[in-house]
Amino acid sequence: MTVMFILLIFITETATEKLCPLRASIDVLEGEYFFLCFPESKRQHSWKEYTVNWYRESAGRQKQIKETHRILSQMNFLEFWPVELGDSGNYFVTQSNGKQNFTIQKWTLNVLERNKSSCFNQNHLTTEIQNAGTGHSLKCSDLSVNENDSITWYKDCKNYENIRERELDFKTLTVQHSGIYTCKISISHEGKIYHSTNTIRLVVEENAPETVTLEIVGHNEEIQTEIGNEETLNCTGFLGYYIQEDVNLYWWFNDTFPKKCSGIPEADPPICEEELKKTHLGNKFYITRLLRIKKVRDEDLHYNFTCKLQADEITHIKVVKLKKGNTRDLPLHLFTTGMILAVLFPCVAMAVVVVCVIFRVDLVLFYRYISQRDDTAGDGKEYDAFVSYLKDSVSTSKEEREFALRILPMILEESFGYKLCIFERDVSPGGAVVDDIHSLIDKSRRLIIILSQNYISDRAIYELESGLHKALVERKMKIILIEYMPISDYNFLPESLSLLPSKRVVKWKKDKSLPVNSRFWKNLRYLMPAKPTKSNTKSHCMNLDLGSKGTQSWTEDCEFNTAM
Repeated sequence: MTVMFILLIFITETATEKLCPLRASIDVLEGEYFFLCFPESKRQHSWKEYTVNWYRESAGRQKQIKETHRILSQMNFLEFWPVELGDSGNYFVTQSNGKQNFTIQKWTLNVLERNKSSCFNQNHLTTEIQNAGTGHSLKCSDLSVNENDSITWYKDCKNYENIRERELDFKTLTVQHSGIYTCKISISHEGKIYHSTNTIRLVVEENAPETVTLEIVGHNEEIQTEIGNEETLNCTGFLGYYIQEDVNLYWWFNDTFPKKCSGIPEADPPICEEELKKTHLGNKFYITRLLRIKKVRDEDLHYNFTCKLQADEITHIKVVKLKKGNTRDLPLHLFTTGMILAVLFPCVAMAVVVVCVIFRVDLVLFYRYISQRDDTAGDGKEYDAFVSYLKDSVSTSKEEREFALRILPMILEESFGYKLCIFERDVSPGGAVVDDIHSLIDKSRRLIIILSQNYISDRAIYELESGLHKALVERKMKIILIEYMPISDYNFLPESLSLLPSKRVVKWKKDKSLPVNSRFWKNLRYLMPAKPTKSNTKSHCMNLDLGSKGTQSWTEDCEFNTAM
């Protein structure tokens, strides 16, 4: 026991900074040795006298863990000799000085049932994809630091070349090296032998994707807000070209972890974080965690909201700060004046609120017009929007092509001064299509997608995925969806499209949407960047040939719009 205690002191002072950050979210096999621990850097060093207590949440209640012959708590560690199925649950550790309690770290422990017919569990392995012809090493678990512990490697549950080292080195990988490798560490404790296993699926390909380093997307940022506003902070981590299980992404502020969002806004705390979401765009995998702030308080402006990505032996950090700023479309003094009027003249204020809700788009467009606001100046972009639509020449897409190639540019470009990028019109044939599309989307402020059941094609889906990457991950572009034909089921589109706000969908209603001052064009201009325009709708009424049907109403509406 004395030897074990001395060993734990050594581990605490020399290895916890390396080992413990990896143990934030854990799956472990039943019957194996396992421990939870926290690094010294997370402890309150200003407290001279303190106690460390370990707790487990059960049925919504917090219960302090008491030592048994199987569960031991020493220094920064909570050990299981061994872990059992009933140990699954939420754990946390606190530091107390008698007056204050400080939560150091939290974990969710999921104990998996052992597969009786195999040496590993399919839910308890990681995947590594490597190129043939390169060198690579598979690393065994860090749960044991005693060099005298016995180590055995297995490939597909068969003893592998009597290797006894902690790392399995391959000087030159071949496709034949692919397989499931299991490292088993045998640990002696009080006269008994316990095991800890680590299983890795190694996939060796002739042309595997380039190995990448895990990272948080984006840099430290400051978000302009106002007291009382609702804010959502986004943190996204890039995982590479395959899902990695031993990865944790979480928020941290004011020296504490935020509580979890319950899904019921009325019951949520003022600041809470949502569950971890895993998504993929093309062959790239990401994880995202949102931090929701119900109402920004004055003290929130002084916090560093820190997002941490932990994987392998690496920790990446992104810091988000809130600062006071001006509202974008309506000046703050107008909102304040409206609130004063609502107190003094309730009836009038109620009418004003109703009008503002119903005619919000019209009011914003009017405000842009009188202020001559320009969101495009100095942003380095060449186009106001890239138009994505069905390119295949099939009979069902002729109307869509007519809309994309003629009606849309005629109204937005000639009437309202926007500059669109339309691939068939603006790009000379013969270039590299994929590179051209990526470059043009990067030069555009918006991505307009003309949706119908026929939308998906090879080029269209690449345009969509490129735009979604910039909108959801890089947050450099906004996407506008035009539902050209009614769509009852969006399952044919990527799942990540569901993350877009529903307010960014504009529905085309054929003849009803043709007039320049129709609700369709107003909603579309509202979603486009603000830009000074000199309307020339009269010339459009004379030049747009739509046939006899709808001509009269179109002309009358145009004359009315010109007069306005």
